[in-house]
Amino acid sequence: MIDYQAPSGSPIAGGGLSSSLELERAIHERIEEFDKNYSRFRHDGWIERLATQAGTYAVPADGQPLLALYEKVYRLTDGAVTPLIGQVLVDAGYDAEYSLVQKRLLRQPLRWEDVIDYDGGWRLTMKQPAILDFGAAGKGYLVDLIAELLISFQVTSFTVDAGGDMVQRSITNELLRVGLEHPEDTAQVIGVVELGNRSLCGSAGNRRKWGEYHHIVDPRTLTSPRNILAVWVLAETTMLADALTTCLFFVEPEVMLAEFRFDYLIMYADQMVVQSPGFAAELFTG
Repeated sequence: MIDYQAPSGSPIAGGGLSSSLELERAIHERIEEFDKNYSRFRHDGWIERLATQAGTYAVPADGQPLLALYEKVYRLTDGAVTPLIGQVLVDAGYDAEYSLVQKRLLRQPLRWEDVIDYDGGWRLTMKQPAILDFGAAGKGYLVDLIAELLISFQVTSFTVDAGGDMVQRSITNELLRVGLEHPEDTAQVIGVVELGNRSLCGSAGNRRKWGEYHHIVDPRTLTSPRNILAVWVLAETTMLADALTTCLFFVEPEVMLAEFRFDYLIMYADQMVVQSPGFAAELFTG
């Protein structure tokens, strides 16, 4: 969902229907490009090539920030958040067909340093083929890219909401009230937070769930975490907020706060809630 207001004098405000259609077309094209580059569910993109043959590959034009973030969170989480989780997810049933049926016994993924050689720029070498998965930060990054596109069309106030990953921008500093969905009852919220010119992401194991797994799998134990029900993160970019919602299933917030600025709210399995001082949510639960 994209909601925006174009100020007087912008191409969108002054161009009428044709300019709005141009923006809509640009958004669809941007989503298609991103999906082709980073989705492991497609057989015609960059991820498929990396999974098929070892070698050195050109990084997509927007890939440097995504790869740099993954390399950093891989180190900070001691390998718990890794793009090499792709094969584990496929074997567990989270595959291109969305079968949600475990195919084979899960095996721990290989280490980054044994498979990936990334120069920090525009080249990535796969020492051996592997299915990479960028789901921990990819959707958030796409939200940021759509936000950049809106700004390029001189849209200055907008909300981009990709189902739990969102960014809000307001030239007049208006606040957006956002409900925090209860991870055990999707008809309820545990509270409300006001979002103002920041990004908010949430992650829980209640939606993409099957058998003993949900969409987050610990590569060290090959199990889905059960001690945490949900994590929400406020940050300056949606890509960072998205990545951190996964990281906080595996490490304490202080580990990530040593490198990044963000605020968080964590709901544990016993429904105890812990939040940072900057995550000023109005909570309806104890």
